[in-house]
Parts: sequence; structure tokens; C-alpha cells
Amino acid sequence: MRNEHERKETVEGSLFYMKRGAVASIPMIIGGIPFGLLFGSLASNYGLSPWFAIAMSSIVFAGSAQFVALGLIALHAPIWVIVSTTFIVNLRHLLYAADLVKYVKHLPMSVRIVMGFGLVDESYAAIRPMYGTGEVNEKTGHKAFLGSFLAFYLMWNTTTVLGVLSGELIPGMSEWGLEFAMVATFIGIITPYLKSKPFWLCMLSAGVSSLILFELPNNLGLLLSAVIGVCVGYCVDVSLNAPIDSETKDSKEVEL
Repeated sequence: MRNEHERKETVEGSLFYMKRGAVASIPMIIGGIPFGLLFGSLASNYGLSPWFAIAMSSIVFAGSAQFVALGLIALHAPIWVIVSTTFIVNLRHLLYAADLVKYVKHLPMSVRIVMGFGLVDESYAAIRPMYGTGEVNEKTGHKAFLGSFLAFYLMWNTTTVLGVLSGELIPGMSEWGLEFAMVATFIGIITPYLKSKPFWLCMLSAGVSSLILFELPNNLGLLLSAVIGVCVGYCVDVSLNAPIDSETKDSKEVEL
């Protein structure tokens, strides 16, 4: 009887944190709906099978990488070009994983594999701040992340199906400019972090370098800009938090 009660409490606790993760993701889920519709409609406009787009969303689940792959497939690009390009586009997820590993390294490999599959920009942006505020910790954070992941997964696959159907019924839907919704979503993702000098300089350096490196092939400019932004932000953060040498401090006090 006691074991059953404890099991019930564990299940209720898991559902509580999964619900919290899903609720925290609602604003970005809303922003992603037009993006999913656009992906489904593009597949129809490119003459690809509706089942191909649906399978890609359910198996790949990679947002921007799916758009890149879809365009390359429509151009009949070699498979190695498709795989390598989407790999480069998704390299930014290594930064997310590197940041989260300290919170999940104690979890079973099976759980970490599922989290790796569901590690998209929006789920990272929704759940990562919750660790900093104390809303979740190493024992509960993965539950909130799974709630966010499942909510996004359901939205992405549902909107893909709707986009496929809409693309067949409403020609030219891909020209409506729905992709701006995802741009707005990414702006919303980074805005809460712009509270200190390192984050501002990280954003500015990444933005300027992305404009300068825009012409690089296979979206290499995006990857390099991310690396530049991270390096600038890290260096500034280290310099601001570096301990002041005692002799230097004494000399400054004497000068004052």
C-alpha cells in the first residue's frame, strides 16, 4: 500500500513538472505554429509526397534544418550534401547540450537520448532559465523539459499535417511571409537574456558577423557567427569577473 502511494506521488510530481514545462513553452509554441504550416505547404509546392513531409517532422524534428533539407531535396542534391548541410545548421545544438550537461549527466542514457532528440531552440529557451530561478533542479528539470518537448512535438507534427493539407487546397500559401513568425520567436527567445554587458556584446558581435559572413556557403556564416558571439561574450564575462590584483588595487586606492 505504501509503495503504491509513493508511486502515485511520483507520477503526480512528474506530471506537475511536465505541465509546468509545457505551460512555459506556450508563447514560443504559438510563434512556431506558422512555421510548421509553412513547412507543410512548401513540401506540397515542391511536389513532394505529403507523407514525406509528415515523416520528416516526426522523425527529424529539426525546424530550420528541415527547411534546408527540403530545399536541397527539391534541387535533387546528393545525399552527402543534404546530410552535411543539415549537420552544420544544427551544430548550434552542441552549445545547448554543453550548457545543459551539468544538469542531466546523472540521468540514465535512455532519458538523455530522448532529451537530445527533443533539444530544440524553443525548449532550451523555455526550460534553461527555470534552472537559474530555482523553479526546477537536477531532479526535476528533465521532467519539465520532457513536457516542453512533447508540447512542441505535438504542435510541429500537427501543423505540418495542416500545412500539407492547406498547401494542396490553397496554392501560393508559402508566399504569405509566414516565416517571419519564427524570426519574431527567436527575438523573443534572446530578449530576456539581454540584462548585462556580456550578453549585449555577444548579441551585437554575432549579429554584425552574421551580416558580414552571410555569403558563406551552407550556412557556415551562421555557425561562425554563433562561435564569435559566444567567444566575445565569454571573454567579456571573464574580464568583468576577474579578481583584482591586490597591488593594483592598493595603487589605485593611493592614487584616489
